[in-house]
Amino acid sequence: MVGRFAPSPTGPMHLGNLRTALLAWLQVRAAGGRFLLRFEDLDTGRVRGAAYQGTRDDLHWLGLDWDAEYRQSERLEVYAAALARLDTYPCTCTRSEIAASIQDSAGAPHGHEAVYPGTCRDAAKRHPDRPAARRWRVPDETVCVCDGWTGADLCQNLRREVGDFVVQRGDGVYAYHLAVVADDADMGVTDVLRGADLWEAAPRQAALQRALGYLRPGYWHVPLMTDFGGERLAKRGGAPSVQALREGGADPGVLRADLARSLGWPVGKTAGLDELIGEFRRSVMN
Repeated sequence: MVGRFAPSPTGPMHLGNLRTALLAWLQVRAAGGRFLLRFEDLDTGRVRGAAYQGTRDDLHWLGLDWDAEYRQSERLEVYAAALARLDTYPCTCTRSEIAASIQDSAGAPHGHEAVYPGTCRDAAKRHPDRPAARRWRVPDETVCVCDGWTGADLCQNLRREVGDFVVQRGDGVYAYHLAVVADDADMGVTDVLRGADLWEAAPRQAALQRALGYLRPGYWHVPLMTDFGGERLAKRGGAPSVQALREGGADPGVLRADLARSLGWPVGKTAGLDELIGEFRRSVMN
C-alpha cells in the first residue's frame, strides 16, 4: 500500500486537515505501507511560504512521519506530459458567458455544479484575443467509483453531468484533477484517503486515469469535521489552527484521542499511535 496526505500550503492547518492526515497515516501504517507527503502548491498566488514548515511541524507534533516528500510546483513536466496525451481544446469562455449559455439552453444544470455546454468546442465561438484554458473533451460514457469508507457507489456520465472540464487554466496553471491523477500514478499511490468534499470529483479522476492508461487507486472519503454550528471546518472560515494548539501547549495524545472519538472510536482521554493503528484495523479494515 502507498498512501498520501496532500495539503495545500495556503495557511495553518485546522483540525479537519489534521484528522484526514492522521487517518491516511493510520491506514498506510496499519498495512505496513509507504506514506507520502505531497504539497499541492500549483496555485502560487495562494501559497504562503511558512505553511510548508508549519505543516511539517504539526504532523511531527502529532507523531506522524512520511517516507517521501514532494511539491507539485517542482513537477510541471509530469503534468505537461499527461496533458499532451489528452484530447483537449482551447476555451476562452468566461464564467458569465458559460452561465448565460446554460440559461439559454434547453437543459438545466445537474447536481451541484453547472454543466459546461461545450461552447468552445466550436472554434468559431472562441475569442482569440483572450487567454485560453484547456478543456478535456470527455468521453460520452458512464464512470462508476466505489468509496471504501462508506461502501457507496457514485456513477456519472461526464458528458451529460459535468461537461468538458478544465485541465489547464488560462494562466497556465495545471488544474487539480489532472495534477493529482498524474501524481498518484507517477508515485505509485494505491489508496487515496481524503475528505468527503472530494467524493463527487472521483468519477472525473477515474475517467482521466482510464484515458491516460493509469491504474485506479482505491478511494476512501472520510466525513468532514464540523464546528458547533454544523459548518465544515475551513481555513477561510476561521477554523482553529493546529499551530495555535501546538504552540499553546496542548497534549498531542489528548488531541489524537479527541480526533478518534469524533469518528465514534472507543478510546480514552489520551491515545497513542499504536492504539489507533489497532483501532483503525478493527473499525475500518474489518
